[in-house]
Parts: sequence; C-alpha cells; structure tokens
Amino acid sequence: MSKVKYYYDPDTLSYRKIEPAKSKRFRNIMFFFLGSLLFGTLGLILLLNTNLINTPRELSLSREVKNYELQYELLNKKMEQIEEVLANIEDRDNNIYRLYFEANPIPEEQRRAGFGGINRYKSLEGFNNSEMIIGTTRRLDIIKKQMAIQSKSLDEITKLAEEKEKLLASIPAIQPVNNEDLTRMASGFGWRSDPFTKARKMHYGMDFTAPRGTPIYASGDGTIARADNNASGYGKHIRIDHGYGYLSLYAHLSQYNVKRGQKVKRGDLIGFVGSTGRSEAPHLHYEVWKDGDRINPINFYYGSLSPEEYQNMLKYATQENQSLD
Repeated sequence: MSKVKYYYDPDTLSYRKIEPAKSKRFRNIMFFFLGSLLFGTLGLILLLNTNLINTPRELSLSREVKNYELQYELLNKKMEQIEEVLANIEDRDNNIYRLYFEANPIPEEQRRAGFGGINRYKSLEGFNNSEMIIGTTRRLDIIKKQMAIQSKSLDEITKLAEEKEKLLASIPAIQPVNNEDLTRMASGFGWRSDPFTKARKMHYGMDFTAPRGTPIYASGDGTIARADNNASGYGKHIRIDHGYGYLSLYAHLSQYNVKRGQKVKRGDLIGFVGSTGRSEAPHLHYEVWKDGDRINPINFYYGSLSPEEYQNMLKYATQENQSLD
C-alpha cells in the first residue's frame, strides 16, 4: 500500500491530502512498462548471444558439428593408412616387380601429380572452412589417381608375368637326351677336329653319343619349324621355333615323332637318335640359335643339372677333341 501524503492549506488552515495527477500516474506506469520491456529485451539478446542458454536446435547443431569433427578425424586417419599402404605397394612395384620384369619404374612425380587445367574445387570456395574442405578433397583425388596408376601398373605386371612364364617355358633349358650320369656328352661347342678331314674347324653344337633309337626330347616349348632331310650334313633333323628369337636343332635322327607345324612342350618326345647325314657314328648333334646366331647350348642346361653336375659337364665340354660330325 502506497504512503499517503498531505500538505498544509493556509487558506483553510487545515491539512489536505495530496492527490497525484492522472497524467503523471499514467506517465509513471508507461515508464515502468517501457523500462521493463527494454531490460527484458536486452537480457534476451544477451542470453541468445552467449553459451549460457542454448535452444534445442542449437544443441542439435552442436552435436552434429562434433560428430562431423569426429568423422573428419577418422577420415584423415583412414587416408593416412591408405597412403601408407599405397606407398608400400608403390615401392615394391618399382623396386621388385618392375625391376624383375625389366620394366621402367613409374616416376614419383607421375604418381603424386595433381590435376592441371580448370579449378576443380571452385564450388567448394566461399565457406568458413573452405580451405579444409578443398585440402581434404584434393588429397582424396590424389589418392584415387595413385590407385588408378597402381592398378594399371599391376595389370601391366600381370601381363609381363604371363609373358615371362611363357618365355621361361620356351627357352631350351634341358638336355635333349637322357643323360643322368653325364657320360653321353662326346663333344662340345667350339673349335674341334673334323672326323672326316681331321682339320680343325668350328663345331656349332654339342654331340651326345647314344644307341640308335634312343629317345630325343624337346628342350623347350615351341612349334616344329622343320622335320626333314633337306639340310646339308644334318641328315634327318628337327628344328623347333621357341619364339623370343630362340631355335633348337636336333640332327642325324633315325626317325621323327613329330611333323612340321606341330606344337610341343618341353620334355615331349620328338624323335630318335640315328646316324643320318654327315655322321661318323650314332649320336645326336644339338644346336641352340638366338636371333639367327648359333650359341653354346651348355649355357641353357640349368633346367636339368645341379651346380656340381653343370661344372662337371662344362669341364668336358670345353676340351678340344674330335667331333662326331
């Protein structure tokens, strides 16, 4: 209850009650409401712009932001793991696989190169965290490009491996006759005495003594190029085209077990030992050709000899003696 105030009236010589003016009362009420409204508005603005009170939407957005930050951190860790694995694969690709198959290594600049031309990330500009988004997107693009390059490289290595397998199977790498005790090697590659003229001449193959009818085997995969008696001195002979520039020749046969154009595998029976053509006794004259030149066959026996056996055969093959043809 408000306090009642009085004043002294000298005319009536009495105290009169002070009555406030209605306009003043209305003004005071208006000031009170305006002041309350102002302070309420200011308080609300302060509360909305501080972290003291958050609306449900703000709380939801805050949780989403924290979730995105966690996802971004996990994404970075996964990218680091992928980059580490890729770096390991690339290292083995360049220094093991491509080296083994004699392929040129892929330069680091090519693997790590970015993307030229137009700005690929223009649509990501203009945001508060554009730099982070663009950096992450560029990093992902480089990883994808590295994976594409590595995938293409591994496809190439697979083809090279398949080709290498064919090459290894095609190289004439075994002895053409059964020679387990290494006693059938009669004369090697090099200068030898001619059995008919006794003159010293170049002997372009290896002679294996064996009884007539002894089986002869293909020393590598290939195709029968010739099986005839039309070459001077060789008598009945077989030539196998192994591909990759390799050719093997088997001379002085008694009979054939293959025909021209037939495909054979290493170890297949192709004919039998004889003494046809310019031959002093039953034996197999064996030659290996590479790119049109005759080379020493002993260099290709790694497929059927141990190191000790190879050294023993090499010792006898290098002795200058008389050949059998």
